[in-house]
Amino acid sequence: MSTTMLSKADILEAIGQMSVLDLADLIEAFKTKFNVTVVAAGAAPAAAAAPAVEEQTEFAVILKSGGEKKIQVIKAVRELTSLGLKEAKDLVDNGGTIKEGVTKAEAMEMKKKLEDQGGVVELK
Repeated sequence: MSTTMLSKADILEAIGQMSVLDLADLIEAFKTKFNVTVVAAGAAPAAAAAPAVEEQTEFAVILKSGGEKKIQVIKAVRELTSLGLKEAKDLVDNGGTIKEGVTKAEAMEMKKKLEDQGGVVELK
């Protein structure tokens, strides 16, 4: 374990650069590690009647950029879709939706494959 202490500013900067999904995972890990439950200030039984926020179950994998290694990204796009070479190249050159309506796990796997090849990917 490192003996270097991070400042609050360093921690906030690191959190500010996280994706929404990574931030949600961090919050859950924090709650678990420190056995914390979140209660809104001034919350009364009326808060219990508030509708629960539904967790997103379907995601769209969107390629924003092919990055530096476009050939590898084209290969990954072809592996993940049923697109031909020309269609995959056009998608990598122009960006666009790789797949819609996929589970979180599948979307994260697709994102990792594309990012490992140098692509820039967004999940919606």
